[in-house]
Amino acid sequence: MLQMLSKDTARRRIHTRIRTHASGHVKMPRLNIFRSLNHIYAQVIDDTTGHTLVAASTRDAEIRKTLKSGGNISAAKVVGQVVAKRAITAGIPGVVFDRGGYAYHGRVKALADAAREAGLKF
Repeated sequence: MLQMLSKDTARRRIHTRIRTHASGHVKMPRLNIFRSLNHIYAQVIDDTTGHTLVAASTRDAEIRKTLKSGGNISAAKVVGQVVAKRAITAGIPGVVFDRGGYAYHGRVKALADAAREAGLKF
């Protein structure tokens, strides 16, 4: 009999499959997204060294001041803009997008679109 997977276990399996193809390096680091019920997080990661180059989330003090809630589409747009601005100022013109196993819809799509509009190349 087949055992049902939890949503998180299924997402982690999908993320593992994605990570076999999407790997960031110095010239094109990986933009990783994690979303929880109340917050959304974005990191630009260099996988060759394993270091986070740039990060932004709805838990950052400067972003939190402007938001009413951290778990909605408007919050994801703000995080996308901030992470793109921080990446560009750090000298990172483009990234490899890693949706983290989540569907490219809703908050994930809003963050990606806002980062593109702010000048980050995917």
